[in-house]
Amino acid sequence: MIDARTLDELARRLTELLPANLGSVGSDVADNVKDALRAGLRKLDLVTREEFDVQRAVLLRTRELVETLETRVAELEQQLQAPRH
Repeated sequence: MIDARTLDELARRLTELLPANLGSVGSDVADNVKDALRAGLRKLDLVTREEFDVQRAVLLRTRELVETLETRVAELEQQLQAPRH
């Protein structure tokens, strides 16, 4: 998820795009922009970096196991096809 500093920076940049004569309205706009960004991000199906890294590790381990099993199955198939004496 995007941290508070990133939201503050994005809101600040968007506020800088507003005309200078808006005065104190600029801070209200910045607050509204931050709130809108937070609300929009909550609606997205996002995971934390930690959750992503955990799932990545699980996937890598699963891939290793699948490759090991594929090799073993191929060996067993070869044994079944080998002529018996």
